[in-house]
Amino acid sequence: MDAALLGLATIIIGVGGCLGYFYFSNQLLDKVLFPAKGEHAGRNINRANLIRPWIFLFPAIFALGLYLAYPVFATLWYSVTDRDQGGAFVGFANYSQMFDEPKFWEALRNNILWLIVVPAASTAFGLLAAQLTDRIKWGSIAKSMIFMPMAISFVGASVIFKLIYDTRPVDQNQIGVLNAVWLQFDGGAGSFLILRLVPICILLIFAMVAAYVGWSLMRPVIKPEGQKVSTLSIPLRIVAGLGAAFLIVQSVQSILGLGTASFPYGVPQTWLTIPFWNSFFLMIVLIWIQTGFAMVILSAALRGIPEETIEAAIVDGANPFQVFFKIKMPQIASTIVVVWTTITLVVLKVFDIVFAMTNGQWETQVLANYMYDKLFRANDWGVGSASAMVIMLLVSPILIWNVYNARKEMR
Repeated sequence: MDAALLGLATIIIGVGGCLGYFYFSNQLLDKVLFPAKGEHAGRNINRANLIRPWIFLFPAIFALGLYLAYPVFATLWYSVTDRDQGGAFVGFANYSQMFDEPKFWEALRNNILWLIVVPAASTAFGLLAAQLTDRIKWGSIAKSMIFMPMAISFVGASVIFKLIYDTRPVDQNQIGVLNAVWLQFDGGAGSFLILRLVPICILLIFAMVAAYVGWSLMRPVIKPEGQKVSTLSIPLRIVAGLGAAFLIVQSVQSILGLGTASFPYGVPQTWLTIPFWNSFFLMIVLIWIQTGFAMVILSAALRGIPEETIEAAIVDGANPFQVFFKIKMPQIASTIVVVWTTITLVVLKVFDIVFAMTNGQWETQVLANYMYDKLFRANDWGVGSASAMVIMLLVSPILIWNVYNARKEMR
């Protein structure tokens, strides 16, 4: 059958099937099961109205159960069985094997690094872009350009950045933008300014921002001062504070490293094979994509701030930084948390970028790619399913936190 006709038939059957389901379910409910006539008409009407929502929700509940709930339980079962033994129950042997593999701990360590850097950087750049683009005449054009990467698939973005990081032999022209720029440095004043001073300043600013955010999150726990802190938020605040401390330590170490490092000028670098730093080169791809998402959401939140509060702060003598951090930031804090947690969920499931650019080599492995390797390359469904359960356990607290916040806002 022609593809167009097949698509048309699918739409007709799908839409017609939905309309038929709702029509005949109503008829069955109102005419057969609980007819609105006779001495029990009122009782039948009430019962029909109680059951009707569940009948309408049944297709969605069934689909969610089939495509979400069943895979979860099936994966849990596979994680405690052995395929080579005919699906025999082996308890926690797969988990024990997984915990004994260095690649798993490498993947877990990298995932934690991604969780700390990507949501923070994406949210910060998105907030900065939202604030600045709202203050210029051509802000809508700038927003469109910043949001454009969201229209590119993760694999497409990975291919673009793989070309940026491309390395050719010394005697050939470099098509990778990063190496083409790198080869322009020869150790002079420009090299000191761009390769040492500017990165050190950026790292200092990043460390100060991490310290400010970490202290802001931990202050209600350390010094309550009459502030009510929910019991559920205390562990998350502590984890965020530890993450901020980790970022500060990493920033200081990087500053010290930049001050003492000797750069191999004139030699093209294979950027994706440099341990530790290659993970950051991969993170840049996701930050580039997610910044547009953060900008759009946070821009809407900033526009929703009452002008009276900003004008009152300016009248009281507040400077632009005080207006932004003391007036605007607290009013959009809930939106920032939503953006942060949404990007965090994306990071926990990151797979495409790592798979397309390094395939987990050179110490860039992440949990989703580790799971793929076990399931589809090693055909080890036990360890692969166990790693999938680890990902689900990491995602679940964030989902619970989102649901909790949503219900809290509704109240």
